[in-house]
Amino acid sequence: MMIDKQLVGCVTLLTQSKTYWINGNLYRYLSSSDSIKHTQYYFRTLPRQSKSADLKLNRDKVLRRCYEVPSLYNQHTAEISAIR
Repeated sequence: MMIDKQLVGCVTLLTQSKTYWINGNLYRYLSSSDSIKHTQYYFRTLPRQSKSADLKLNRDKVLRRCYEVPSLYNQHTAEISAIR
């Protein structure tokens, strides 16, 4: 299956209403930590993905590995709960 995706160009554009493709799985952005120097960005897998663990990435990894999937805007069903 070919997924139309585009690399995230800036971490300030991350939003909970978008779906992201990271390392072959679909994720929903949850939140970021409050550290200016070493901010961490938290993602939760969408249902029926091969991985089920939450993902924590730093800014550089987000900018290299995180792709926005425009065709799946507001299509996820992930629930926000406590970050594991």
